[in-house]
Amino acid sequence: MKERGRRKSLVGVVVSNKMEKTAVVSVERRYPHPLYHKIIRSTKKYKAHDPRNEATLGDIVRIEETRPLSKEKRWRIAETLVRGNVAEIAPREIGVPEEALLRPEAPAEVVAQPAGAPEEAPAAEGAPAEEASAGETEEEAQA
Repeated sequence: MKERGRRKSLVGVVVSNKMEKTAVVSVERRYPHPLYHKIIRSTKKYKAHDPRNEATLGDIVRIEETRPLSKEKRWRIAETLVRGNVAEIAPREIGVPEEALLRPEAPAEVVAQPAGAPEEAPAAEGAPAEEASAGETEEEAQA
């Protein structure tokens, strides 16, 4: 590769690779607060050109400034420093049986109720139809 002049380069983590030939790289910057001198962390996301679609989630990459390639892409992935170790989680690892993921129907105990319908207990036989209002006591309700 031909040596390029002084181009800016940053190191960050690939957070998305869902676009064709583009990866989103999150770059963290640390700097002291001007007055209080506390170290502040700030992150910024850059869209970087990945011509061979090699970047995967979690990769630590070095991105290099380049000419504008699109509306938001002005960086390209120069090299992959560390390959990401992000693996998919198997259902058995989190304690969910695989059959539960394959069957979309609800269990027999759960019965869907309309959203606006209040739950009512079945009335006992021989009980009076009228109920005491919230402000009355039992004696006032009987009188």
